[in-house]
Amino acid sequence: MSLRRTAAIVVRQFYLLRGSPVRILPLFAWVAIDIVLWGLITRYLNTVSSARVNFVPALLGAVLLWDFLVRVMQGITTAFFEDVWSRNFLNIFASPLVIPEYVAGLVVSSMTTSAFGLVAMLLLATGLFGFSFFSYGLPLLGFLLVLFLFGMALGVFACALVLRFGPASEWLIWPIPALLSPLACVFYPLASLPGWMQQLARLLPPSWVFEAMRSVVAGGAAPVGGLIWSSGLALVYVLAAGWFFARVYRHAVRSGLIARYSAESVS
Repeated sequence: MSLRRTAAIVVRQFYLLRGSPVRILPLFAWVAIDIVLWGLITRYLNTVSSARVNFVPALLGAVLLWDFLVRVMQGITTAFFEDVWSRNFLNIFASPLVIPEYVAGLVVSSMTTSAFGLVAMLLLATGLFGFSFFSYGLPLLGFLLVLFLFGMALGVFACALVLRFGPASEWLIWPIPALLSPLACVFYPLASLPGWMQQLARLLPPSWVFEAMRSVVAGGAAPVGGLIWSSGLALVYVLAAGWFFARVYRHAVRSGLIARYSAESVS
């Protein structure tokens, strides 16, 4: 695996962003809207609620963490879609570039853009609503690691789906975070779900993260066992997504789908 070829994918994304402000705007626009909207909701709830609960770290913090996961996934898929939209696959894979280098380049690109988005969210949440991200303490590092790994797995899996079924399947990708959010328990405890949904939620690393976050907000300690388990789960998803992408790529090469890749769906 060549670090130079991986860096080339990252540099390409940098030049795309630098040459088009339209690509940069979504990195911050939707983030700002989410933070302002949920910040105002939490402020309102703090005003009208008789319970002695600070909704800022409980809800606004949950939004911030969930948005971070979504940005990680979308950072990978958007970088991949740049090659889809430009029909650049033959050029890329005719080069000495191998799959691990290409995927690593997408992940590093996403890591960079997600970091900028996270900083923007923190500045807005802190400046407008007095939210302190570091109130979660040391478990915060575990929260971010698990969400980053799972977001990476979702992004690579989504790229594999588009590579297999063609650009017309892009509409299947964007709703994935919304479809998973009820099981991720972003705003409510796991116990509020029906029994069968709880079993499914326990298979998703974010549900463990948000349960731990609520425990910290309530003044307790983050369950170390839950964070370790969710980290292991996230790593398994990353490995499975990488294997799936490689398998789909081999199928696309052997069947000639790469050469016939177009705006149509492929069978």
